[in-house]
Amino acid sequence: MYWACATIQSIEPDFQKPDHFYAHLANFLPFPEEVPLRKPDGGFWESKLDRGEDQVSKGAMGVSVRRIPDDEFDLVVRAGYASALLEEVSEKNDDSSPTLYGVAEDQLEFERPVIQQITNRKFRDRVFARQVRNAYDSRCAVTGLQIINGGGRAEMEAAHIRPVAHDGPDSVRNGLALSRTVHWMFDRGLISVDDDYKLLTAKGRLPEGVERFFLPTGEVAVPEDGRYQPNPAFLEWHRENCFKG
Repeated sequence: MYWACATIQSIEPDFQKPDHFYAHLANFLPFPEEVPLRKPDGGFWESKLDRGEDQVSKGAMGVSVRRIPDDEFDLVVRAGYASALLEEVSEKNDDSSPTLYGVAEDQLEFERPVIQQITNRKFRDRVFARQVRNAYDSRCAVTGLQIINGGGRAEMEAAHIRPVAHDGPDSVRNGLALSRTVHWMFDRGLISVDDDYKLLTAKGRLPEGVERFFLPTGEVAVPEDGRYQPNPAFLEWHRENCFKG
């Protein structure tokens, strides 16, 4: 299973274990949808994994770090970010395929535009928003509302808990799905979230009457799957650096 992409900044040895090393990563960006080892047509993304007769090479699978040919790497990344890439395609092109599998199979020369793409802020924001939208079922975590506009898009924004400008990652665990007004209040520290996912409010600072839109439980609705729930370290950062309560 392929589930994220990143660039390697440096590699350092483990001084306690001579045969172990640590890779320092940058531009880490999970895929909105995990990519299985096999393509939809049944083949493998990595040719070295193909043992023949629809069998996976256990020897190749047993290698913890392995090189992937550029064209195969590109296909995996395109499959992982397919939903975000498709948002770049004009909505007028009704007959466009819902997947981008195999688009580079006949490519004669390969360049690495995909690396430039995944480091692009607009693209990363699009992928981050897709991840958060999927995790929260397009519902605002504070109001519980799921508002779909006339074009079929959810009126929900993906908020970084710890902003990118302050070294916050583009991870769903650093995100909250919020309506536009709630997002504005969160970014300005008028509301925050404690480690038990209780909503915190800055007394006397909220717009009049806005509390009636909050969930009556006083909680923030987070995904049931712990892999997608806000990380307490990011929530603590927001309370200590943004919250005005």
